[in-house]
Amino acid sequence: MNVLIMTDLEGISGVDTIEKVMDVGTAGHRFACERLMADVNAAVDGAIAGGAETVYVIDGHGSANSFIDALLDRRAVKTPRLNDAVAAGKIQAYLQVGAHAMPGTQDGFLDHVQSSARWFEYTINGERYGEIAQGALFTGAFGIPCVMVSGDEAACDEAKRILGGQIATASVKKGLRRNFAALVPLGEAESHIREAARDGVSRATQMPPFTLPLPLTIRLTLMRTDYCDEVIDRRPYARRLDARTVERTVDRIESYDDLLF
Repeated sequence: MNVLIMTDLEGISGVDTIEKVMDVGTAGHRFACERLMADVNAAVDGAIAGGAETVYVIDGHGSANSFIDALLDRRAVKTPRLNDAVAAGKIQAYLQVGAHAMPGTQDGFLDHVQSSARWFEYTINGERYGEIAQGALFTGAFGIPCVMVSGDEAACDEAKRILGGQIATASVKKGLRRNFAALVPLGEAESHIREAARDGVSRATQMPPFTLPLPLTIRLTLMRTDYCDEVIDRRPYARRLDARTVERTVDRIESYDDLLF
């Protein structure tokens, strides 16, 4: 079995303030990136213990410059594009490490979807979703289940609510307010991630892929009207519903971009 680990930075162990995520070039941000590698390596180790033969990993935060490649477990294979790995039929299970909750989640640490500055609310078929659901829905379109999520407590609760109670989760902190969190001790957090990855991968064949009825009606409310202007200008498929809201219809999911604007 081959598996793929998608990563983000907000839900990583040891990251308890917004500055550690946002202030690139600081000691705090470097620490966050080091913790990212520790969490990824714990997931790699757990996935292999659960039966994975090849573990692909993706630097999924921002501009994909958060990995410290020298610290990555040598058994992992870094791949730059989610679309390529999934569409090529290379993987049979999907894991998310460092996840965060959807926007509007109380006590969700750094809750947002895609852009906290621009995107206010994102819905599919009338239901609110975030990046956890997006990744699971994309891989689910190819028959690949999302088997594990790590992140803050709110992100793990969201994963269970949307993807089902059978998904393995590892909570590494609890949001106190949006920009602050209370941390699980680092060694304990790594152990939780390792065990969740092992558990999820070992049960991958028993977990259904996440799917929603097609066609999808995807709606995005922006923070400002000019952000909505920009979406309309560059996305010919987008329909404007009001000053800050756009909508699109997706008949078939072929790439992750099909879920975005």
